[in-house]
Amino acid sequence: MSTKVEIQGEGFLINGTPTYEGREWHGKKIEGLLLNTRMVQGIFDDVNPDTVQQFAYPDTGVWDADRNTSEFIDMLPTYKAHGVLAFDINLQGGSPYGYSTDQPWINSAFESDGSLRPAFMNRLARVLKAADELGMVVIVGLFYFGQEKVFEGNEDAVRKAVDNAVEWLLATGHENLLLEINNECNIRYELPVMRPEGVHELIERAKAITLDGRRLLVGTSYGGGTIPGSNVARVSDFMLIHGNAQEDPNIIREMVKKTRQVEGYTPKPILFNEDDHFDFDRPDNNFIAAVGEYASWGYFDYRMKGETFEQGYQSVPVNWGISSARKRGFFGLAKEISGY
Repeated sequence: MSTKVEIQGEGFLINGTPTYEGREWHGKKIEGLLLNTRMVQGIFDDVNPDTVQQFAYPDTGVWDADRNTSEFIDMLPTYKAHGVLAFDINLQGGSPYGYSTDQPWINSAFESDGSLRPAFMNRLARVLKAADELGMVVIVGLFYFGQEKVFEGNEDAVRKAVDNAVEWLLATGHENLLLEINNECNIRYELPVMRPEGVHELIERAKAITLDGRRLLVGTSYGGGTIPGSNVARVSDFMLIHGNAQEDPNIIREMVKKTRQVEGYTPKPILFNEDDHFDFDRPDNNFIAAVGEYASWGYFDYRMKGETFEQGYQSVPVNWGISSARKRGFFGLAKEISGY
């Protein structure tokens, strides 16, 4: 194992050294930030035989989960070369259409009782190993609201899923991990333990699991524009917020300021790990606004209506290349800000 992520105040260290050491951009401190991108489908599969065919690759006419993971891993060195030091993976992915109301597919590394599906975890192991070797950080999410259904309303199964996943992650020996309990805890979850008023229990549960004196750094995220609650701020190692639906970069700035004012907040990193706004060629955008307030920013891109296979990173099947103008815009600005 070669990569260890740590937190010092509001910044991140990798192997004992602040990220982007000594870097400033337009007079703003970049050292200690963690530029990231949402790649939650890196271990995607659909175990529902009635829906899996809709994710077939255009060149072969079939879906291939191992191909998807391999092509993702192959691109990691390119992402890092642009200064992107972290990415999101989720054990229940995200909507393979960007946004979805109904989700008949089953993309879950968990069975209904909270046990782990070996094929998903084998793909995750490959991703974690590749990131570790490259000096990259992986933000590992456990749950996604569209896939909560696999637990069939059983909160104890959710708790068991947390235990199983955290124990598995610690057993790998990797120390390049941040844990996100669930994506957007305030959006459409039904079980109280996964909602804003109860999710602090799962954060504390995950933090309490140790192996050889090690534990994971843990937090959870909220939907676009939402400021974290004090119960989550008190127990989280870092704060995750989202910029979706926030059209004005000044709102992003205010979100960071308000997050720092939440009761129970103590100095710790603030990360946007999802924002579907771009405008990377403009003098102001959500990315620039976030880093200007000393918050890390994460790019969320999906294939919009009428777009081709080259677009988006959350839409399945995924083209993991820097294959569109939006992708090039993000990675270009990340490279400029990071000084890579």
